Amino acid sequence: MMLDWDRISNLRNEVGPDDFGEVVDLFLEEADSVTLTLTAQAGDRNLEEALHFLKGSALTLGFCDLSDLCQISETLASKGRAHEIDLGPILVSYETSKSRFLAELPSAFDP
Repeated sequence: MMLDWDRISNLRNEVGPDDFGEVVDLFLEEADSVTLTLTAQAGDRNLEEALHFLKGSALTLGFCDLSDLCQISETLASKGRAHEIDLGPILVSYETSKSRFLAELPSAFDP
């Protein structure tokens, strides 16, 4: 499952409909920033931290596939195997999840 709309709905309920857009914008802005730096961090110690942050953002926004990919790669990085990580699928999953999320969001909470 690419997007967990139950999680997204819970987030919206937690922060309230009025603040939900701001929260989404903040998470996407931060996730955009991390994805831009991931490639530069390949093989770097900071890669594990970046993947952990992106995984947390993905979980918060209900980006299930992305979260799973980040978890796998974060585990590899934590074991000193960062050289085995292929960032391509993570970056593609983020862009695909983000696009789908933004496309489906306007109709997700229609009455």
